[in-house]
Amino acid sequence: MPTTRMKSGFLALLSGLFGASLLMHALAVHPQESTDKPSATQSKESSSGASSGTATQQSAGASTGKISDRDEKMVKQIAESHLAEINAGKLAQDKASSDEVKSFAKKMVDDHSKSLDDLKQLAQSKGITLPTEPNREQMAQEKKLQALSGDKFDRQYMQQAGDRSHKETHRLLQRAASRAEDTDLKNYASKAVATVETHQQMAKETTRNLKSTSEGKSGAGKESSGADTQGTSSGRSKSQSGASDTGK
Repeated sequence: MPTTRMKSGFLALLSGLFGASLLMHALAVHPQESTDKPSATQSKESSSGASSGTATQQSAGASTGKISDRDEKMVKQIAESHLAEINAGKLAQDKASSDEVKSFAKKMVDDHSKSLDDLKQLAQSKGITLPTEPNREQMAQEKKLQALSGDKFDRQYMQQAGDRSHKETHRLLQRAASRAEDTDLKNYASKAVATVETHQQMAKETTRNLKSTSEGKSGAGKESSGADTQGTSSGRSKSQSGASDTGK
């Protein structure tokens, strides 16, 4: 009996020690888990911060990353148009006979040079290498201009650079402003379109004034020719009349 009781007590003691051990372990583990586990607010803030960071990175990539092949082609075509306008304008400043045409040409050189500089900055941010000269067709037109002089040069320059070239430049910029995928290119084209539209209006006025001046010179020449003819005719009549009197 004493042996049985001792065994029972010993087992009870072991059971108690084991239970106490489990309790102490539970108390030691659960507070740590509670401390390490982030709160719902912390989780939301962390998620929001990560999302914001990702959006910022994506936005930065959209403004500085490489643009599509179609957009790159438009950038290069616009650059060629600017170069053609600048070259033709410099030529007109040297060869035009009309001061008004020279003034128009200077405006073209100044404005298109400014627009080209802005385009160079955009191209650099997109990793695009711009052409350094106009395309073949534009260079051929420039060569034709070089062969002209005087009034013929003035008229051809205003028709070619003032009208035809500006229509092409305007078309390129409008297409870029409406169809470009890159936001920076869209903004550039929208701004440049307004400048080209101002040039088109100036070209119309200059061409109109040039035509009026040409017609005025032509009219004055005809009047002068008519006066000379009348004078010659009158002289002949007097001469004939004198000869007739002498014969009498």
